[in-house]
Amino acid sequence: MTILRCLAFAAVVSAQPLPLHQSELRVAPPRAGWELGMISSVAADGKGTIYLLQRGLSAQPVVAIDEQGKVLREWGKGLYQIPHSIRIDPAGNIWTVDAASSSILKFTPKGEKLLDFAVGEQPQTKSQFNGTADIAFTTDGHLLIADGYGNARVLEYDAHGKRIRQWGTAGSGPGQLHLPHGIAIDGKGVVYVADRENGRIQRFSREGKYLGEIDGDGNKTFSLAIRANALWIGCQPRNEPNGAPGWIMKLDPETGRILGRIDSPGHHSIDVSAKGEVLTGVRPDRLLWFRTN
Repeated sequence: MTILRCLAFAAVVSAQPLPLHQSELRVAPPRAGWELGMISSVAADGKGTIYLLQRGLSAQPVVAIDEQGKVLREWGKGLYQIPHSIRIDPAGNIWTVDAASSSILKFTPKGEKLLDFAVGEQPQTKSQFNGTADIAFTTDGHLLIADGYGNARVLEYDAHGKRIRQWGTAGSGPGQLHLPHGIAIDGKGVVYVADRENGRIQRFSREGKYLGEIDGDGNKTFSLAIRANALWIGCQPRNEPNGAPGWIMKLDPETGRILGRIDSPGHHSIDVSAKGEVLTGVRPDRLLWFRTN
């Protein structure tokens, strides 16, 4: 078992700031009365289009914009209860997850629905949040789903929505989970899970074998991304209410060493470009872009 204690508060605040400056990408309303709500998740396709998953009522849940903030298209009205995460697969398809209905939806970049299924088996809870939290893609086209609200498991599906396996149990021991909120997989097949309420990032094989963890030591990790052999995380102090200011950090995925940090008011969902620029949403309706120039 490997436990890497690297994310203590003192280590975070003393980490080298990354050479990125914060800017705000303002979305231009396409019509009168149109406005965004909370941007729960953001994904960029690397070709100039940014996809937002938002919870406001006057815009549709999925909003595609260009890099100047112009709305290109929007879709998804009536398909969501709590829009939670949006991701782009290697083929350019748009995937979303719903944290209440536990639905997984796949679209073309133009918004044509290709697949819609619910993972099911959600327990009775008092919270509206009772479903899936995030999704990642394997090199052979399968889906890994963090089913964190209500359940404490990771699911694997094939590209057609057929379940292959599931793993994970509730708890705080090695390999156990308490609200798996973000998920990512690297080129070696190592699965990283943001075990939010346990304040750590755990590593697993694709089959669910526990490989070790990065101990958050007081910080809750909400989001994960892997780019260019680096693990990026969005986190905040554990003793603050959700949505409090925190950090976006770049880590060495094998040692857990902090390679750099960004002080950020947003961290619920992050996307990282090939050149290391970071996008994230901030409550109530802001979109931040940490840029190199």
